[in-house]
Amino acid sequence: MHPRFLSIRDFTYELPEERIARYPLPQRDQSKLLVWKKGLISENSYASVADEIPEGSLLVFNNTKVVEARLQFRKPGGDSIIEIFCLEPGSQYADITTAMLQKGSVTWKCLVGGAKKWKEGRLANTVNTAQRSVTLTATKLEKNNDHYLIELSWDDTSLSFAELLHLAGAIPLPPYLNRAAEASDKERYQTIYARHDGSVAAPTAGLHFTDTVFQSLKKKGIGHEFVTLHVGAGTFKPVKSETMQDHDMHSEFIDVTAACIEHILQQLPGKIIAVGTTSLRTIESLFWLGRKVLADERIQPEALFLSQWEAYEIPAQENNARTALQGLLDWMKKHQCSRLLTKTQIIIAPGYTFRIVGGLITNFHQPQSTLLLLVAAITGKEWKTVYGYALQHGFRFLSYGDGSLLWV
Repeated sequence: MHPRFLSIRDFTYELPEERIARYPLPQRDQSKLLVWKKGLISENSYASVADEIPEGSLLVFNNTKVVEARLQFRKPGGDSIIEIFCLEPGSQYADITTAMLQKGSVTWKCLVGGAKKWKEGRLANTVNTAQRSVTLTATKLEKNNDHYLIELSWDDTSLSFAELLHLAGAIPLPPYLNRAAEASDKERYQTIYARHDGSVAAPTAGLHFTDTVFQSLKKKGIGHEFVTLHVGAGTFKPVKSETMQDHDMHSEFIDVTAACIEHILQQLPGKIIAVGTTSLRTIESLFWLGRKVLADERIQPEALFLSQWEAYEIPAQENNARTALQGLLDWMKKHQCSRLLTKTQIIIAPGYTFRIVGGLITNFHQPQSTLLLLVAAITGKEWKTVYGYALQHGFRFLSYGDGSLLWV
């Protein structure tokens, strides 16, 4: 069956509130790890994840950094709070990094909490720290179906937008945690290897990794590599349509170096393990982007992206990942690109054939979510067995919860 016709009702389970991890464990790598391989389930911990991975494998991590994307303003002349949730930059910016480096003003796609109270005019908020005082102003430019386009400006032009968010914003914890962000979340809702500002949600599978875990992986001869996918709020977007063909999958910025693609190419076949669904979507997108440039060598960098259903429509040409990745590298060299900067909207669901990834490390996801569909693409109908086992054996769920290692 084509994934378009999947019913989301077939991907639900009962998740008791008490099984949602509201806070992380004191030590990152003490989280439990469920291991699933060809129908067999075992248990371990992230501290010993190296014991579960063959020597010579390559783990691929997402090194995006969560930004303090929630900004609060007080309505002029009143006590009403207006919250602006920064989703992604306006279309005039080539990528998130460029937008994050803007100074003085920036245009951003946002959600607005309390929008009905903001009829007109500008909103302003002054942030005072020991070093400086900065006034931030918000102006509505236009209203779209699912967001507002807002100009944000600030009076200290020495600050980049990323620095401004660090001063004025709050970490956007997932809504299902049902609590406000606390000081500890600034550190714990961030991987230890986070580098590039741009996400509004953490790549949560990576939250369990510590320097000690990385040392144990290295000792066993297990390599690692980094890609960047800036996680958008769409990762929490519920599937409201009966079938997937009516669900608009969120698109996200990806940034992958040519050196990383070469490293992945050298490790084929079967030795690539994605740490997190975002890493997996990025890696698998590389295959289809390679297929696109092989089919049309004249395609320009600004026109190369992957839409929602293309992975089920582009001819795979014998599913040769080596050919696709080498084609992508040759195209990048031709266009003098050391980094691939683009967007992917790929949806991975039952019916998908994995081209590059041989395993996935991931947390336990919400019922009726696209992330659960991705898990089911690996495990088939056994996702119910995996999740049933986790519920029966005390595993903690969602962003701050435990995780699993699933073999394709």
